[in-house]
Amino acid sequence: MALIGSEVLPFAAKAYHNGDFIDVTEENFKGKWSVVCFYPADFTFVCPTELEDLQNEYATLKDMGAEVYSVSTDTHFTHKAWHDTSETIGKIEYVMIGDPNQRISRNFEVLNEEDGLAERGTFIIDPDGIIQTVEINAGGIGRDASQVVSKLKAAQYVRNNPGEVCPAKWKEGSETLKPSLDLVGKI
Repeated sequence: MALIGSEVLPFAAKAYHNGDFIDVTEENFKGKWSVVCFYPADFTFVCPTELEDLQNEYATLKDMGAEVYSVSTDTHFTHKAWHDTSETIGKIEYVMIGDPNQRISRNFEVLNEEDGLAERGTFIIDPDGIIQTVEINAGGIGRDASQVVSKLKAAQYVRNNPGEVCPAKWKEGSETLKPSLDLVGKI
C-alpha cells in the first residue's frame, strides 16, 4: 500500500474525549506511537463491538506508549451522544475524532465515496508520524484489537532493533531474522 512509510497528512478536527470536546491535528500523532481506528458510523452494529474490544486493550496500548484514536465521519457531537447513551461506548476512554468533512478518511484512503462513510481501517503510526501498518476490512468483518497489540509490539521491536525483522506469528521474546545474503534461500 502506498500509505506505508508515508507521513500523516495535515488535518484539523474536533473530538470527544472523557467528557470534553478537544481539537486534534496530525501533530497529535507525533512524539508517541498512535493507533488510529476508522469505523463506518456511530449507533451501528459491528462498530460498537470493535470499539469496546479496543477499549479492552487500551490500558495495554497505553502501557506500550501508544495513544488510541477512533475516527468516523460522524461529528464530535454524535460521538458524545453515543457515549452518553450506549453502555458499551460509555466505557471508552480514548479519543473519538469526528470527521464530518471526510478529510481524515480521505487522507488515510478509507473513505467510501459512494456512501460517505469510512471503511474499517486500522493504522499504527510511529512517533515520527509515519504510517507503519495498515489493515482495512470489509464492513461486515470486525477487527480483533489483540492483533493491534501484537502488531504494535512488532513495529516497536523493528524500530528499536535496526537490521532485524519479525517473521510471521512473531511474539515478543521470540527469535527475529537478520536479513542478509547468507540468509537467502535458507528459510
